[in-house]
Amino acid sequence: METRKPNGKALLPIVVFLILYLGSGIYFEYIRPIEGQMGFYIMSVVVAFSIALIVAMMQNRSLSFDEKIHICSQGIGDDNITIMLFIFLMAGAFSGIAKEAGGAVSIANLLLSIIPGGFAIPGMFLIGCLISMAMGTSVGTISVLVPIAAQVAVNGGFNLAVCVATVVGGAMFGDNLSFISDTTIAATNTQGVEMKDKFRTNFRIALPAAVLTLIILIIYALRGNAVPMGSYDYNIIQALPYFIVLVMAIVGINVFIVLGTGIVLFLLAGVATGSLTFVSAFTSMGNGTSGMFETMIVTILVASIGSLIRENGGFAAILAFIKKHFSGKKGGMAGISLLTILMDIATANNTVAIVMAAPIARTITEEYGIDPKKTASLLDTCSCIAQGIIPYGAQLLIAASLAGISSMAIIPFLFYPYLLAVFVVVSIVIEK
Repeated sequence: METRKPNGKALLPIVVFLILYLGSGIYFEYIRPIEGQMGFYIMSVVVAFSIALIVAMMQNRSLSFDEKIHICSQGIGDDNITIMLFIFLMAGAFSGIAKEAGGAVSIANLLLSIIPGGFAIPGMFLIGCLISMAMGTSVGTISVLVPIAAQVAVNGGFNLAVCVATVVGGAMFGDNLSFISDTTIAATNTQGVEMKDKFRTNFRIALPAAVLTLIILIIYALRGNAVPMGSYDYNIIQALPYFIVLVMAIVGINVFIVLGTGIVLFLLAGVATGSLTFVSAFTSMGNGTSGMFETMIVTILVASIGSLIRENGGFAAILAFIKKHFSGKKGGMAGISLLTILMDIATANNTVAIVMAAPIARTITEEYGIDPKKTASLLDTCSCIAQGIIPYGAQLLIAASLAGISSMAIIPFLFYPYLLAVFVVVSIVIEK
């Protein structure tokens, strides 16, 4: 429970971060773009957060430097933060070896091979959902499927933007629900809840949105031509570990066991099919964990900044604002949702948005008596809604680049994120 005196000035580090990161992103994306680079990824998020941490350390002169370091260490040393960092490492190793073993390509091609030609577009949505859930990455799913979606558009005479948006929607569905997605890891561990419990809460919101999206896409597909999907090469042995991991995760087995089993299975599958050697296996796991380092550093920096902001009364100020403008449990959930969406719009990164919003959300949860499972679900879902819509996020920028169209052209056809937003509102309204 937050008992410190509200102090709006304690939020200055967040303001500094947003000015640096959002400001440079807008400048390099829209005012003076640099060819071949995405504007929101020129300013390192680590550098922006490091400067914000310096600002936080300079506040509250009643505390000594050593006392501020101790406050930071308490934030970093929180059990949930530690668990989250370990899971990030294992998820990175899993992602690295799965990609090197050929699992991502095989599972995509396997699913593509069984789509009936007349249902190419709704089939692409379902495949996007399944692959993203298995891989735990929306960007990876988009990278694999958008080129295929572009070919489907040409062959069937469909709107290219619709086909690309369909893949993006499926990718965000899977990212939101995947047990090995960094957004799920961040949302559950910062709120101290089990992944299976958050999954069940999320699923009740995401499933209706996905079903309605599928109906819309089926109606759209029936207006076009049947598309010969062609023949795609796959290896069932390379794809099988993804299905096993997915089933283990849904059943509710501990995430460390799930990821560890997945790593071993992909090692065996890769060696058995000749796509991996023991040398390349360990190299790929190392590359995968290296890819998680920025996310881990951001987590450590945000935990430090958050601890200082809490100590200086910043969280109390946010809580006072929410109490003034949002009443009751439903108001608290609406406040958490809005906070997460605004953080994602500002950072263009759903994992960073969750890590930033999470400590404040936990304070609101305790104050308003909200179920932590619901809070974790709102953090993950609302960040995915915003990330799947903003035209300067990695997902839409990469999808647009691969398809050769503007990211703005995709936005009107993002049926799933829009419907998901509707069902988030409905879930809050009907909450008892």
